[in-house]
Amino acid sequence: MKFNLLRKLALGTLALAGLFAAALPAQSADQKKYTIYLSNSVIGNDWLQQMLRSAEVSVKKGPLAGRVDLHIETVENTVQAQINSLNNIIAAKPDAIIVHAGSVSALDPTLERACAAGIVVVSFSQVVTAPCPWKVNTDWTSTNHDIPVWLAEVLGGKGKIIVDRGLPGSPISEASNKEIEAVLAKYPGIEVVGWYTSNYELGAEQAGVAALLAANPQIDGILTAGYGTGAIQALKDAGRPMVPIVMFAYNGSATACAQEPGLKCMIYTHPPYLSADAIKLAVDVLDGHPPANNLTENNYPRLTTDVVKGDFSKGAEFIKLEIGKNVFPDLPPGLVLPASPAWLDITPQEAAGTN
Repeated sequence: MKFNLLRKLALGTLALAGLFAAALPAQSADQKKYTIYLSNSVIGNDWLQQMLRSAEVSVKKGPLAGRVDLHIETVENTVQAQINSLNNIIAAKPDAIIVHAGSVSALDPTLERACAAGIVVVSFSQVVTAPCPWKVNTDWTSTNHDIPVWLAEVLGGKGKIIVDRGLPGSPISEASNKEIEAVLAKYPGIEVVGWYTSNYELGAEQAGVAALLAANPQIDGILTAGYGTGAIQALKDAGRPMVPIVMFAYNGSATACAQEPGLKCMIYTHPPYLSADAIKLAVDVLDGHPPANNLTENNYPRLTTDVVKGDFSKGAEFIKLEIGKNVFPDLPPGLVLPASPAWLDITPQEAAGTN
């Protein structure tokens, strides 16, 4: 009797437990943890090092905290080395691979094989041409359009300027130069009196600007493809007044703009936290929430001393430079701004690796 009573009580308890369990929702996709590899072909400059730090920080805080087991594979700067590394990663059967490609086309067959194996692949920054990977990048069409518009508008639609061709052969530079020329053609009062080639190098920028200053008694604006601080120093060395300058979003450049009396700047970015955006995209796809389009192009914010009106691209955001808020004189000059996407809080110190 006593045994039967205990048995009935036990069965009743199990039944209640079953009803309670049935009432609970199944584990949702956003509670799953995924194994994700980041494939990188080279680490040799501030941007790439910050890109890797941004990826590491992104999986430790915010919406991705506890969701990702991240493995970073960096290889020597050859296409074959990255292909070999990717083959090993594919063999490990991770949930996703995010790729900073050393070549926009040579990795295509390898990445197509990863897709065929059921691995989510996301290409970022230097996006590949293979159709199967998801892709996330800067909206370069909008950025390249807004760069000359800002310079033309801050000059009031007239003046003599010099322009940096960037890195010959680079797809980004070639597309930028083409768009800059097309936009400036709409401003008949703006005259390009010289081009120089910086190769994205500070020394070459300074030398190129110095040579054009020597050849032109009047220069009213400078459009650089890089640091901007080389152009500033060239103006100082030539005893010339500061003129409006467009430059890339290095912290040292932004600091110079914020601190140099009379200097007007527009600072555009291609943020290292693209790696974090790529990881988030991979997790969204794995969770069953893919974006509507295979290619996501983000119109990342621009920093400026002067917010002006003009024919800027839709969604372009111009933010005034403020020391301590988006410019950090006490942090390394090679820090790329802004440090964090809106969906995450990567501190400038974390991005710079000084925390």
